[in-house]
Amino acid sequence: MLPGAPFLERSEGRLCLQGHDLDALARRFGTPLYVYSRASMLAAAAAYERALAGRPHLLCYAMKANSSLAVLQTFAHAGLGFDIVSGGELARVLAAGGDPSKIVFSGVGKTPAEMRAALEAGVKCFNVESLTELRRLSEVATAAGRRAPVSLRVNPDVDARTHPYISTGLKGNKFGIAHEEAVQAYRLAASLPGLHVTGIDCHIGSQITRIEPYLDALDRLLDLVEAVEAQDIALHHVDLGGGLGITYTDEQPPDASELVAAMLARLDARGHGQREVLLEPGRSLVGNAGVLLTEVLVLKPGDAKNFCIVDAAMTDLMRPAMYEAWMAIEPCHVGDRPALTWDVVGPVCESGDWIGRDRALAVAEGDVLAVLSAGAYGMSMASNYNTRARAAEVMLDGEQAHLIRARETVSELFRDERLLPG
Repeated sequence: MLPGAPFLERSEGRLCLQGHDLDALARRFGTPLYVYSRASMLAAAAAYERALAGRPHLLCYAMKANSSLAVLQTFAHAGLGFDIVSGGELARVLAAGGDPSKIVFSGVGKTPAEMRAALEAGVKCFNVESLTELRRLSEVATAAGRRAPVSLRVNPDVDARTHPYISTGLKGNKFGIAHEEAVQAYRLAASLPGLHVTGIDCHIGSQITRIEPYLDALDRLLDLVEAVEAQDIALHHVDLGGGLGITYTDEQPPDASELVAAMLARLDARGHGQREVLLEPGRSLVGNAGVLLTEVLVLKPGDAKNFCIVDAAMTDLMRPAMYEAWMAIEPCHVGDRPALTWDVVGPVCESGDWIGRDRALAVAEGDVLAVLSAGAYGMSMASNYNTRARAAEVMLDGEQAHLIRARETVSELFRDERLLPG
């Protein structure tokens, strides 16, 4: 089964997303091209919402996974909140019609200007990650005549057993306040005039494929809830973060409903079922909703390696180069030619510019390939290295294919630069 099924399927040799022929979309809009299924995104969000039904909760999309305006608009219309990590992401949510009262502002290095903008917008909560941030936020809020709602992001020191670059809940990670320092931090927060304590937060990593690390983190979080409230500091909500993995190859992550049910059962068992629950899924909402389409430019056989050189590169899809991530690659149209083993690489002048290694593919120059499971951390991590224009994006909505981001032009890349006089 293809990652992303049932919205991604092969019909009469042609690869289709939400019923749309991907080869035809590549010919129509050009390549490289990101294509997303709106129905897939909404189905993924609905799975969380069904599991949380009947409980006080807020589902906040972790928009760093994919921050394109039409993606944010899709989730805003579905009633979701947003987990942001910068002032720029705040501006994007507001531009897409998101409700600021459903925004949680995370991140280890918020600037005073970002704090002021979020206060003025009226965000639901700041997820604070250090004592310095507590004091600074109080000063900014007091100067603005406001009280900032805060939740402390606590580092539970739980190993999510994921890639070290996307592990966020261990003592050696830069995120959060150490578990053993949390009660003292809450006492400080409660004493500062510009702050109003509202909850507690943790996030242990990304692409997590087991339930147990979540439950370990939740138990440690609830230990702190009880210790903090023993200090007469009320905590209204518990934010359990995100990080649920998706299937790229043979991973078998739990369904959202399974994960949520286990979390809610643990909350109930420990007497905390009345609290508002916040979740911050990102990859699991958009990852398998998107593909990256790319044209084969050159087939370059060699003694040691056969290289399939395509027009997409590490500038379009950073995950393989950055994390050595494995992502499925499929021809958009299957013919009768034999398959050979290829390294699928881009045209950037770096040996690290690869998309897939040792792939059995039946391809010819001019064919279109689809890199699957590319809806998360694809376009949002794209760059202009080698003065490469970023790809276009298309959203599939029913029978319509909407261009949601036009392809950049090279002249746009240096539009704001200036030559020296003379």
